[in-house]
Amino acid sequence: MATTEHPPPSRLRSWMLEGLSDMGKGVQKAPQAEPEPAHKGQRWYRVMCLTGVDYFSTLGYQPGIAALAAGLLSPVATVVLVIVTLAGALPVYRRVAEESPHGEGSIAMLERLLSFWKGKLFVLTLLGFAATDFLITITLSAADASTHLVENPHLNSTLHGQQMLITLILVALLGAVFLKGFLEAIGVAVALVVVYLGLNVVVVVVGMYHVITAGHVVTDWTSALTAEHGNVFAMIGVSLLVFPKLALGLSGFETGVAVMPHVQGDTDDTEESPKGRIRDTKKLLTAAALIMSVFLIATSFITTVLIPAKEFKSGGQANGRALAYLSHEYLGNAFGTVYDISTIAILWFAGASAMAGLLNLMPRYLPRYGMAPHWARAVRPMVIVFTLVGFLVTWIFDADVDAQGGAYATGVLVLMSSAAIAVTIAARRAQQRNWTIGFAAVSAVLLYVTVANVIERPDGVKIGACFIAGIILVSLLSRLARAFELRVTHVELDDMAERFIRDMSSRKIRFIANEPDQRDKAEYRDKIEQIRNDNDIPGEDFVFVEVTVVDPSEFEAGLTVRGEVLHNRYRVLTLESSSIPNALAALLLHVRDSTKCTPHIYFEWTEGNPFANFLRFFLFGQGEVAPVTREVLREAEPDRARRPRVHTG
Repeated sequence: MATTEHPPPSRLRSWMLEGLSDMGKGVQKAPQAEPEPAHKGQRWYRVMCLTGVDYFSTLGYQPGIAALAAGLLSPVATVVLVIVTLAGALPVYRRVAEESPHGEGSIAMLERLLSFWKGKLFVLTLLGFAATDFLITITLSAADASTHLVENPHLNSTLHGQQMLITLILVALLGAVFLKGFLEAIGVAVALVVVYLGLNVVVVVVGMYHVITAGHVVTDWTSALTAEHGNVFAMIGVSLLVFPKLALGLSGFETGVAVMPHVQGDTDDTEESPKGRIRDTKKLLTAAALIMSVFLIATSFITTVLIPAKEFKSGGQANGRALAYLSHEYLGNAFGTVYDISTIAILWFAGASAMAGLLNLMPRYLPRYGMAPHWARAVRPMVIVFTLVGFLVTWIFDADVDAQGGAYATGVLVLMSSAAIAVTIAARRAQQRNWTIGFAAVSAVLLYVTVANVIERPDGVKIGACFIAGIILVSLLSRLARAFELRVTHVELDDMAERFIRDMSSRKIRFIANEPDQRDKAEYRDKIEQIRNDNDIPGEDFVFVEVTVVDPSEFEAGLTVRGEVLHNRYRVLTLESSSIPNALAALLLHVRDSTKCTPHIYFEWTEGNPFANFLRFFLFGQGEVAPVTREVLREAEPDRARRPRVHTG
């Protein structure tokens, strides 16, 4: 690739671009950044804890949300949730792990189905919902952590009314961890998950003991349930209706796929075929789903029968902290405080898992589309952006857990629905009839839940739409700002092309930009005659350059140049690119650097309105080629003396 001299970066710029995202393989590095150390990976059960800080931490608020949504039916509705988890979400994401083993998730699977601008806009829409999911995970978890802190009996009088400030501090601390150079949090995640699940086992066992020893609570619950709903079929029907409100219990699967690059796999795994990583990620997803299913059923049962219904409501002591309420009630304030600390820690660190997901997804797509600046590939600038957005979301929702539930559920459900649709299409293409039918059924269920959730809580899709609109607007503005940027990653010439360049380097290097039509002898003869007359130059020592636009929505790509002799006389270089001016500019700079000579290229003016021609260039990679090629060269090479010459007649 052509190189130009730039001043050395400042110390702040070097620090900001140091430590690029290692949340996935294949993400290109930002300029002037130091190379990352090789990622060795961890055993699957340790990586499970990294995704578990997101998935398992929902125990901090899920029983309370289920009680508010389903009331006495909470345990029955939770069983429905577990069935959907094990029979639906788990098989879907095991297939996603198989289809996208580098952490891209279902978005990459769907990206392959669509091309050109419709594919880019579709991916940007999914990224909007992914941003909703992961960012709300950060803010909701921090808000719930602050709720546990404020509601602690020892701290309630001191911290009352400070939940907003505490939540903002927790979000800022999370950002500070990543700014310091967060690359590997698995060790911390393992400790947090082991301690948190261990404490929950104690709470569940003690809760079950009180349920058994005070037998009337079960009798009172079943009697009230029968009186309220009549029979089992009515209970199941109502549970299906309220199921969308429990969708937060499905969170964690997308994060589980996002952390796939951390899974060690086998020694003979390759980037093209990481069979060991895929196998162990399936173990990770299965183990996490089974553990969570057991806890969800047990905790929903004990919280429903042991906690008065009024305590779940806003302002109640169990609102957003049902298990913490039980730990204080039955195990004392000392144990309850330890439980609160553990819950606060894992809820706060759940944001780390979500931040990891954001840093895996956004740099993988946006810079490659030209819809984010180069620094978007670096960790620290993106962490600052995500942290500031987290502040904004926290302020908008007033650090309220219940208020953020709709937006969170919408993001989770849209991603899960897209994953189910993606694996259904993959199974159909693989001619796997049974899997296709099964995945289609799961897709239908998840789409129903998504639509029902949107109807019930439209604020979720509104927030998601804001993220989508923001991402698309910023992306298009970024692409517009980078319109004249040289975006060819490398140039390769075949033997014939190399021969043409070598031959011309002993004389003046002259290219003619030609839009191929019939490619007959008359076309090339007339083109040379026109260029000679327009520019008043003699001879026929020219090489034609012809660029074919393949996918104009792509931003960055390599350039392969092939040489051929047509009609036993005319030398032609053929290129395929997303943009004609960028391809020509990259070729000229490459020729200049390889030959140490200044190449010249000749154009004819394009007819038509200049603004319309610019739009054609922006959207379709064509348009007014001559001035745009010159502008790309000007931005890529500030030194006018070293810049290839552009002639237009």
